[in-house]
Amino acid sequence: AAGFDIREGVHPIVPIMLYNAKLAQDMARDLYDEGIYVIGFSFPVVAKGQARIRVQISAGHEKEHLDKAIAAFIS
Repeated sequence: AAGFDIREGVHPIVPIMLYNAKLAQDMARDLYDEGIYVIGFSFPVVAKGQARIRVQISAGHEKEHLDKAIAAFIS
């Protein structure tokens, strides 16, 4: 998990907990600039201190897409 707090689940929307609203928004913007669309959520959408980004994985993604996203997350 490269040090990320990834919430477990069996659905395609994967919350990655960052806990800091500014970090969530900055990371979402930076990933978007890399061609990876994620959404940052913070208060009042989620509880204070529970900021996160959400990634949605679909059958339309190929392994190369996932590899690119993983590389962007850890860089």
